[in-house]
Amino acid sequence: MKEILVLYYSRTGAVKEMAQLVARGVEQVKGCTARVRTVPGVSAVREAVEPAVPDSGAPYAELKDLEECIGIALGSPTRFGNMAAPMKYFWDSTGELWLKATLAGKPAAVFTSTASLHGGQETTLVSMMLPLLHHGMVIVGLPYSEPELLATASGGTPYGASHHAGGAGDRPITEHERRLCIALGRRLAQIAVQLTK
Repeated sequence: MKEILVLYYSRTGAVKEMAQLVARGVEQVKGCTARVRTVPGVSAVREAVEPAVPDSGAPYAELKDLEECIGIALGSPTRFGNMAAPMKYFWDSTGELWLKATLAGKPAAVFTSTASLHGGQETTLVSMMLPLLHHGMVIVGLPYSEPELLATASGGTPYGASHHAGGAGDRPITEHERRLCIALGRRLAQIAVQLTK
């Protein structure tokens, strides 16, 4: 089985749920499976405060996850129109892979959740693309041939899947957003398989 890494950071659970939907889309492609991983939070405190292994949910990502998978889906909540610090911190640790061009040519896709409808969905998606592009990865978006992209009144962009979670983070993922997450995972896996033939 060929693996696609679904790497996310989530605080309120929306991005985690999106990651599970992206993984479902990946696994709709014959011969593909999703490897779901997360990243630990960061703190201004000098001592480490996160356990070495998370108490629940996906394991923490390691650089070998990036190396071993044929494609990557990257998800983060929005922080002032940018990816969250824990995800940025993780990517800042990937210099040794960049030096070896380990990720060059692999496909990647991005997804996000925001508190407000105009809270920087697209800029957050683009901010996640930047380290991927520096690594030489091939960015996979959502084409307008996905009917939900034209019908959605909440999240969903051609840059990647998105969700409008509301100020309290309690808005459920809509059916359009759900379908776009699955479509993104499926498209990423299809392209990854084609690129590895």
